[in-house]
Amino acid sequence: MTTTQRVRRAGLATVAALVIGGGGFAIGAAAAEPSASGTPAAATATQSPATPATPGPASYASVVRQVLPSVVLIRTENGLGSGVVLDRSGNIVTNAHVAGDATKFQVQVAGDTAPRSAKLVGTYPPDDLAVIRAEDPSGLQPATFGDSAKVQAGDVVLAIGNPLGLSGSVTQGIISATDRAVTEPATDGSPAATLPGAIQTSAPINPGNSGGALVSASGQVVGIPTLAAGSPQGGGQAQGIGFAIPSNLARDIAAQIIDTGHVTNSHRAAIGAEVATVLGPDGTAGGVGVVAVTSGEGAERAGLRAGDVITAVAGAQTTDTTALSQALAAAKPGDKVTVTISRDGQDRNVQVTLGELPGS
Repeated sequence: MTTTQRVRRAGLATVAALVIGGGGFAIGAAAAEPSASGTPAAATATQSPATPATPGPASYASVVRQVLPSVVLIRTENGLGSGVVLDRSGNIVTNAHVAGDATKFQVQVAGDTAPRSAKLVGTYPPDDLAVIRAEDPSGLQPATFGDSAKVQAGDVVLAIGNPLGLSGSVTQGIISATDRAVTEPATDGSPAATLPGAIQTSAPINPGNSGGALVSASGQVVGIPTLAAGSPQGGGQAQGIGFAIPSNLARDIAAQIIDTGHVTNSHRAAIGAEVATVLGPDGTAGGVGVVAVTSGEGAERAGLRAGDVITAVAGAQTTDTTALSQALAAAKPGDKVTVTISRDGQDRNVQVTLGELPGS
């Protein structure tokens, strides 16, 4: 796992398909339409003085000074990433793909003369979250976490981490959207994951930022950067499109890992079946095949059985297991959804009450 794998990438051409909730994508720029006088409407609008925007601060140096001691550089045998200090006991939240298969780590705060040893507390790949614990917590400063449910598009944010190993780096942008559902591709040592409710930001997210802090202008951590969109031409990252795990979710999952060593309440919907992508005659994905249903769970109670092919959930087409994960990411445990299945060559709709994705 190299530094270039610290931020996962999703192809930009597929991001719009991966997004569920939080609004859509606007493509292209709007042209100024001519007014009746032939003067462009944009020019006519300038004749009335606009209300000046409230200027932002000239510097975010005080915010950076506040947060930087709470963001650590994490090194494993295979790469590096970032993490955020949770408490005085030395617990640090990061991404599961930063931890990978490692159980031992070196962590270092900007300005530290030497790294500290740390060990794995637990990991939860479905939400791409993990907790490690520094063996020597002295001097580690817990971050102040904000309520990620209150962030909104247009809020100024800073991304603080260690891109490419450059300790304590800061980038700035805004919240572009909230409540995105995005899928991270699998990497060595880390499976693919569909993240519900992700925060989209224009703050540059580079390799090594994963697991760091997305911070409000008041110095509160509102997200854990994890993913940058990839260019549709395959030429690296798309600029200005990054994603972060909401701080409320990160704190909840981290607290469960710290308390019990695993996740007991995922808060995520599940259909209650073992599934696999079904390929059509032409070799392309044509639906999600039910391999087995879980006793007592929603799929079984709704009458689904092995051999059924799920083609849509709540109106969203499910051509493969990734699409199914994205559809379920938009739902909550207990929701009733219409599931379209193909059985014996006939399509039918069934109502499924979703259960909860098992913890770790």
